[in-house]
Amino acid sequence: MDDLKETNPHESSLPGVLGVIDSTISRVESVLLAAGVLLMAFNTVANVVGRFVFQYSLFFSEELNRILIILITFAGISYAARQGRHIRMSAIYDALPPPARKGFMVLIAAVTALTMFALCYFSVGYITKVATSGRVLPSLQLPVYWIFLWVPVGFFMTGLQYALTAIKNLTAKDIYLSTRVLEGYDEDELEI
Repeated sequence: MDDLKETNPHESSLPGVLGVIDSTISRVESVLLAAGVLLMAFNTVANVVGRFVFQYSLFFSEELNRILIILITFAGISYAARQGRHIRMSAIYDALPPPARKGFMVLIAAVTALTMFALCYFSVGYITKVATSGRVLPSLQLPVYWIFLWVPVGFFMTGLQYALTAIKNLTAKDIYLSTRVLEGYDEDELEI
């Protein structure tokens, strides 16, 4: 399995259509995060070089970095859920026997998925209100709502990731924090 992970990090452990959805989300997350970080680095370096070498700062640099931070943040929450790196407060959970922990994990993943989908819905409503205001970014002259388009995308992808985790826990023998990470702590977590 380690060789498979090395050759294809987007390979899903879920069967059929769910595996295709899981792999697609993984690829989208990777592209968004990599492009966002690289563009932010390039933009920041270009602005520094422009400011100190040519005495001319890029007028749009701050706004572009703000857009990229939003992109990275909301693509990153889905990535964190995929890697099982979300915050866990597990005092009660750890005290439960394995069958109860499994049920609790399904409940946690399902409720979190529903919460992410609700936040996606509410963020679309917010973006609609911002879009009707007609505000634009001062430097780039883009509509302000464009910078928030990543928010519902990130919430939706995170909701899908948690829903897939709930399904994985319903169909698998072991308990999973995500579709790829078995439950445990740093010393005994196992990514598959």
